[in-house]
Amino acid sequence: MTASLFDELERTLTTEGASAALDRLCTRLREQQDYDNLFYARLMAKRYELGVSPVPTAPTSDVPAERQTEFEEAIRRAAREVGTLYLQAGNIPQAWMYFRMIGENAPVEQALLEVRPDEGQDLEPLIQIALYEGVLPWQGFDWVLQRYGLCSAITTLGGHQLPLTPEARQYCIGRLVRTLYQELRERLAADIERREGHAPPEASAPPDTPGVLRKLIKGRDELFAEDAYHIDLSHLSSVVQMSLDLPPGEDLERARELCEYGQRLSKTYQNPADPPFEDTYRDHGIYLAVIAGENREEGLAHFRAKAEANPVEEAGTGPAEVLVQLLLRLGRAAEALAVARRYLAVADSQRLGYLADLCQKADDFATLAEVAREQKNAVQFMAGLLASRPKT
Repeated sequence: MTASLFDELERTLTTEGASAALDRLCTRLREQQDYDNLFYARLMAKRYELGVSPVPTAPTSDVPAERQTEFEEAIRRAAREVGTLYLQAGNIPQAWMYFRMIGENAPVEQALLEVRPDEGQDLEPLIQIALYEGVLPWQGFDWVLQRYGLCSAITTLGGHQLPLTPEARQYCIGRLVRTLYQELRERLAADIERREGHAPPEASAPPDTPGVLRKLIKGRDELFAEDAYHIDLSHLSSVVQMSLDLPPGEDLERARELCEYGQRLSKTYQNPADPPFEDTYRDHGIYLAVIAGENREEGLAHFRAKAEANPVEEAGTGPAEVLVQLLLRLGRAAEALAVARRYLAVADSQRLGYLADLCQKADDFATLAEVAREQKNAVQFMAGLLASRPKT
């Protein structure tokens, strides 16, 4: 700011009054693109109008109670104005500070959609907003995958508590599955061409076609001879484990093919996981088949046997919880509750909240009361009794 501006403001205040001086200040701040100070100037103008201390950072408690709503609306208008100006200037991170303040994501979401990053552009601030703050998670995850690669994307999705809706998480997992699937498909096709002298016909299928991987490995045991493998096996294991969250569809089918590839690998690379997924690729494949609608009863029997063979006292609650979640995904809440009643109610009293949610889904609160009595939890016992009373 130049000295002439201060003189201009002082002169305007003397000759035209406070309102004119405040308007002049805001105009000059906009012209100079000093948007942060413009925000505070707008607040100062409103505070002056309301007859309280004009200091823009003074406590809002200075504002009379009957004018609080009016002042809060002025804050929203100022934040919206400044956020929009920052968006027009291409400064999304600074704009987000103001739109986040007032809980308005849509302008920043639209701006992120329109970003076409240059090769050398620093995407970290935009990834932070889009993915880690949940404004446009699918776009943020795409940037991680495109800029930093599969390994970083797997670590990001598996190692952070991201604010993702189930749909957004499924999108991210699907992107990992498709990326790994395509990488594996290309390497298998190259290996087959090297061995057989010509590319397999499946290599010419469109990139997103499911079923190709299954055809490439069918009848070709030589691809796995001498402990051979074609992709990073930690990537394969991680993506297969994440794929349990996928809904039925093409991405789930690709994940099932990844499981089939994993089952063909040398036993050297098939390290057992925690129950009920001791046989990592086979067990995950059975789970995904159930979700896909294939051999459902056989698959459920498989996981029931796992829960039976792995008592909670020895293996923890994992086997029973997997069976419960699998039944819930099939819409069989009553069966899920029965499993939880049998295997999880004995675990510890902390499971009562989990059981209460299942009772809600199964519309069976008598079970909650029974278990609460056994665990001497009077609060949950009364909740179960009250919820199970006939509606009047």
